[in-house]
Amino acid sequence: MSGHNKWSKIKHKKGAEDAKRSKIFSKYVKLITSESKKANGDINSPGLSSAVDLAKKENMPKDTIDRAIKKGASSEASEMESVTYETYGPAGVAIIIEGLTDNKNRAAAEVRHILSQNGLELASPGAASWAFTKRNEGWTANQTTSITKEENEKIEKLIEMLEESEEVDSVFTNAETNEN
Repeated sequence: MSGHNKWSKIKHKKGAEDAKRSKIFSKYVKLITSESKKANGDINSPGLSSAVDLAKKENMPKDTIDRAIKKGASSEASEMESVTYETYGPAGVAIIIEGLTDNKNRAAAEVRHILSQNGLELASPGAASWAFTKRNEGWTANQTTSITKEENEKIEKLIEMLEESEEVDSVFTNAETNEN
């Protein structure tokens, strides 16, 4: 049975990589579908073309991009809504969570569940956004909060859990790790 173990290792490694790519691709498909619906399938619209460019940077296949554009332009496409959630993490770090969903209730429940697993709660709208400025590429911190390495590890774990969710697209914090 020479080589059996080597093949199984390769198979599991490839499976893990494919799962990661699948999650990334599904987020971009939702984004492209949403932008296509807004632009009625016009590939020259700024929102749709930037979404396609982002997907291409992640090496998404052209036929997958084309299917997402057609799906968004069709009348059967579900309405995707942009959602923003705010919370405070360890050491009072402001956190903004953005997502794109077809069901706001499901998205809110999923984000609440992840936050509660980490001992956090959703804050009311505007509670954390004062610490950020909204720009085209996302949210940038107006001021930073200094945190320790342990607190940074907790925040990184939270961000990883949030980004694994299909309802969450990006997470922004105003944390700055204190190296002392």
